[in-house]
Amino acid sequence: MHELSIYPTGLSLSDDNRLVIDWNDHVSSRIPFKVLRDNCPCAHCREAERNPPPAELLPVISTAEAQPMMVVGVKPLGNYAYTIAFSDGHDTGIYKLELLRRLGDAVAEAES
Repeated sequence: MHELSIYPTGLSLSDDNRLVIDWNDHVSSRIPFKVLRDNCPCAHCREAERNPPPAELLPVISTAEAQPMMVVGVKPLGNYAYTIAFSDGHDTGIYKLELLRRLGDAVAEAES
């Protein structure tokens, strides 16, 4: 995908907990909130992936983390990315358009 050739023309949150992105090439991506959260590109989340806690430890999660993952806000960042705020309080990821398109394509392929 060329940086400036494909861009969103519409963005919404669906009733089935997905971020819906309509692209200018007539593709519609429907990305589950959990997929977005699991693929957060921020430094903290990438570091946690590289250094997971020892398997013998049980994770302690907050009440918010125990609830279904929801997107509580989406804001454009320039013309190249969005910041997404989640119900667990996390909001530091910068989701470049290329990443959102890749995630949308991967979900569509997995569901077909």
